[in-house]
Amino acid sequence: MNKIFIRILAGLVAIFFALGLFSALVFNVTDRVREEHYWHDYLLPLFSMLVNPHGPFYQDLVKQNITNTLPDGLSVIEYDRNTLSLIQHKRLMAGQLIMDINQHQIISSQLLTASEAHNSYRQEESIDRIIILQSERGGDQIFEFSAWVVQGLLNDLTIRSGPEIEVIESRVSDLADLLGFRIEKLEEPDFLASGFLLSDLVEKGWVKVKAENESLLYVRLPSSEIYKITVPCVYSEFSLPVILFLVVCAIISIALLANVFVQSFDRRIRSIETAASRIARGELDARVTSAGEEDAISRLGLSFNSMADHIQRLMYVQKEMIHAVSHELRTPVARIRFGVQMIEDCQTPESVQKQVKGIDGDIQELDELIDEILTYARLEQGGPILAFQQADVAAIVEQVIAEQRSDKPDMNIFSEYKKGSEIWKESDIETRYIHRSIQNLVGNAKRYAESTVKVVCSFDAETCRIDVEDDGPGIPEDQWESVFTPFARLDDSRTRSSGGYGLGLSIVRRILYWHGGQAFLGRSDMGGAKFSLVWPRKQTD
Repeated sequence: MNKIFIRILAGLVAIFFALGLFSALVFNVTDRVREEHYWHDYLLPLFSMLVNPHGPFYQDLVKQNITNTLPDGLSVIEYDRNTLSLIQHKRLMAGQLIMDINQHQIISSQLLTASEAHNSYRQEESIDRIIILQSERGGDQIFEFSAWVVQGLLNDLTIRSGPEIEVIESRVSDLADLLGFRIEKLEEPDFLASGFLLSDLVEKGWVKVKAENESLLYVRLPSSEIYKITVPCVYSEFSLPVILFLVVCAIISIALLANVFVQSFDRRIRSIETAASRIARGELDARVTSAGEEDAISRLGLSFNSMADHIQRLMYVQKEMIHAVSHELRTPVARIRFGVQMIEDCQTPESVQKQVKGIDGDIQELDELIDEILTYARLEQGGPILAFQQADVAAIVEQVIAEQRSDKPDMNIFSEYKKGSEIWKESDIETRYIHRSIQNLVGNAKRYAESTVKVVCSFDAETCRIDVEDDGPGIPEDQWESVFTPFARLDDSRTRSSGGYGLGLSIVRRILYWHGGQAFLGRSDMGGAKFSLVWPRKQTD
């Protein structure tokens, strides 16, 4: 589960990092666009007043005979078409502003022409000047420009309207609508209580006051009248639509990421489900293709494949066992049937006794065969419940050798220990099954050996190894693996006449499997076969 958690965490970190970069980019782009739109909408009415042929500034700007002092940043230069792009030129011809906004300044430009048809290409030769407002102090310098323009407009209105107050108020209201400002004449302004603001107003002719949600400009006319101008609120960087857009993007991104992970897990789990369904239909070779050690689902697939392999092998073993058992039972049963028929024809008690003894031997053979089959089936179909205990492996080897010597005293059966093995002879084993494994190997070796059977023990801190060697005819190398197959018998040197049912070595291999080890075959230095048992000294849970 740790790898799945790491993958999910890495995905979340990656998507949050990507969302952070995306959000920063969106905020930066939208902030610049909104800033440009704000100042464009704010300045366009003011520039329109400057280039209005009927306004108070037009003639002086065209003739560059400006009686009033221009505010900082405002200048009139010769129009040069080559310095502008086609889009900028078209925007100027359409009466729009060119906005160039960066970290240091805001440049706003508009054409100043003596012709009112400034949107016609044919009149291009009449366009000879351009007004530029370059603000290096941001909004403060633009507000200063705004106050200068409004001050000039109000002063012009006052002069043209004469003493008629109603006419002045009407024209001021129209001016406010054109500029998009709110303009009010102050009779007794409260801010005059501040000497600092009053001195700025007297010195500069205007002063800016920051209100809670808006900016206020106070301008003083030469006639000492004071007007309050409420300008549009500066836009907020944290726009609700932008934030909602980013939140929606974040939700969609996280949902897509979750969907990718869920689809990946679902697809891999479905592959396990599909394999299970195929096995249920009898397709025992079905396997999970995405099995591995990457994460929990991969390990589940690996375990499923291992289980499927085991089931397939059990089904194969069951099939082979049924076939082999039917074959193995046929011979002793036939002999028993023949013996029973012979008893009917026997004339003397001695002949009857002989047939009964033969039948008893066949029954004993059947009993041994059934015991072997049950033992192998128990080991093959999931294994017995092993009670591992620390035991002396060397003592078990000596016990087996003593038992085999008694059956065949003329055979040289002995043990041999590698140097230093005695101190590691204790091992966690199921004594009964290890005894049977060694007994099967020594019994096989005794059956096929010419004169000598050697049991070599090699113990160390990690493993136990027992090699059983004989000087018999040996086993061809191409048949080394097949001898562990249930009911397998080899031709010539190891035939049915030498005894056994072909289950002994299969039982040995399964016993070693459940001990966490393995059994394999090699060639002995004495010329015969060499069967080896290897398993760990300590069993883990």
